[in-house]
Amino acid sequence: QVELEQSGGGLVQAGDSLRLSCVASGRTSIIKYMGWFRQNSGLERTFLAAASWTGTDTYYADSVKGRFTISIDNAKNMVYLQMDSLKSADTADYFCGVVEYDEHARAWTAPDDYWGQGSRVTVSS
Repeated sequence: QVELEQSGGGLVQAGDSLRLSCVASGRTSIIKYMGWFRQNSGLERTFLAAASWTGTDTYYADSVKGRFTISIDNAKNMVYLQMDSLKSADTADYFCGVVEYDEHARAWTAPDDYWGQGSRVTVSS
């Protein structure tokens, strides 16, 4: 079992920056990748970024590449999402998760359903 606790989020203006944090506890030895997704009401959770637990490899959705940065401090069991140049379209609930790349589906997924509690990010224009 892995527990994830998020912090950060809030209301910002377009163009601002915000950092989300997520701390993992429990069986962190099973973690190979951590990722960030976001979700709006009634819609599917969409992939934003993932990183290997070693922090050496990172992956981004095209929609956030160049604006969002994922980083990992595995000594502290922390994963971060730095979000710059925020837009109103970035308004959503953001979730960290223990993720893997599903080669068959060609998508990042959270097969064991380990998610943080979510952080609301609202970007006003």
